[in-house]
Amino acid sequence: MGSITVLGISIGAIGTAGAVVGICGLLVGLLLGLASKIFYVSVDEREGRVRELLPGNNCGGCGYAGCDGLAKAIAQGNAPVDACPVAGGKIHAEIGEVMGKAVTEEKDRKVAFVKCGGTCDKADLKYEYDGLKDCKKAAVVPGGGGKACSYGCLGYGSCVTACKFDAIHIVNGVALVDRKKCVACGKCVEACPRNLIELVPESAAYLVSCNSKEKGKEVRAVCTTGCIGCMLCVKQCEFGAVTVENNLAKIDPQKCTGCGMCAEKCPQKIIRMTEK
Repeated sequence: MGSITVLGISIGAIGTAGAVVGICGLLVGLLLGLASKIFYVSVDEREGRVRELLPGNNCGGCGYAGCDGLAKAIAQGNAPVDACPVAGGKIHAEIGEVMGKAVTEEKDRKVAFVKCGGTCDKADLKYEYDGLKDCKKAAVVPGGGGKACSYGCLGYGSCVTACKFDAIHIVNGVALVDRKKCVACGKCVEACPRNLIELVPESAAYLVSCNSKEKGKEVRAVCTTGCIGCMLCVKQCEFGAVTVENNLAKIDPQKCTGCGMCAEKCPQKIIRMTEK
């Protein structure tokens, strides 16, 4: 029996085409299902749970490519549960619960600190810099920027640009950190061409606002507040917390008791109490 034709269209041909399409769809579905099993990559559910707990700033302060990278590293056991500098102790504890690791002791929170007190009224200029307002670029021009001190803050804001948390600004020619906003991601540390910024314990009572390695005479010639390596701070400290290396005073926060004798006797007033 021949196929029925309606309005010039073969009903049999339509049925055959429909069957072919259906069979092709079935085969594609089977192949996709088979491929999904062959190429299946198991995902640790803890990774997703850790990622949900991380703040999502993607600042890179943990050393990984954003929060996704850190979550994966923590789930795989390649990073500690408290690796995120932005998250607080509570979040670290929650991540620890996910990973089955107790966080018994919260780390002393760290903040960025700029080792320079050479503000515009204290630091001398050797010339008027009129180039691009970027520390990295100014540092490589002849003379290394306008300030006479080759160790001091250039004040052109590379650290400001690097900070995603609005925690650092240029005030009177020197970078100043807002300790409440700082999350210790370390981006400003990387951005400073003179290595003036370091991460210090927030609990540190006193810090030295200078980075010059020059001798006293050379320091006084370019800045009225630079460390001259006079050793008075060392002599005053009864706890061995202050040392002078390369003509520069340094305070060990672990040994410092916060008595303030070093700051009181410092003739340059470069040892200063931190803001609480």
